[in-house]
Amino acid sequence: MEGTNRRLMWHGMFLFLLRLLTGFAEQQFANVRMGLAAHLEGIMNGTFLIVLGAVWIEVRLPPRTKAIAYWAALYGTYANWFFTLLAAAFGTTVLSPITGAAHSAQPWQETLVGGGLQTVGIAIVVCSVLVLWGLRRKA
Repeated sequence: MEGTNRRLMWHGMFLFLLRLLTGFAEQQFANVRMGLAAHLEGIMNGTFLIVLGAVWIEVRLPPRTKAIAYWAALYGTYANWFFTLLAAAFGTTVLSPITGAAHSAQPWQETLVGGGLQTVGIAIVVCSVLVLWGLRRKA
């Protein structure tokens, strides 16, 4: 996967740009506080991808396992921003009772956002475990 580190950094900067655009629209969401959370997710996830790209050449994993880590990172970071953005647009409270306080959404919207955010958690944990495994001393 030659050039993967540069692709991770590119996606990090792109997600950072999406975060800037999200910030411009923040006041238009049904839940402004969740809009701020989506804005911040873009910052954190973009930074995560840039850092991951910087250390990627040091991650020692079999090619297939490394590909799983790569795709889990991309899915987890983009989906985190996207589902948080949906939560802001819909005004959902699932998995975010503090930022969702005084808001409510349709049950299908709550289910969609809740399920999406759960897949994000799984993807980021998988990515983190694999990268940690690939960075171990005896890799």
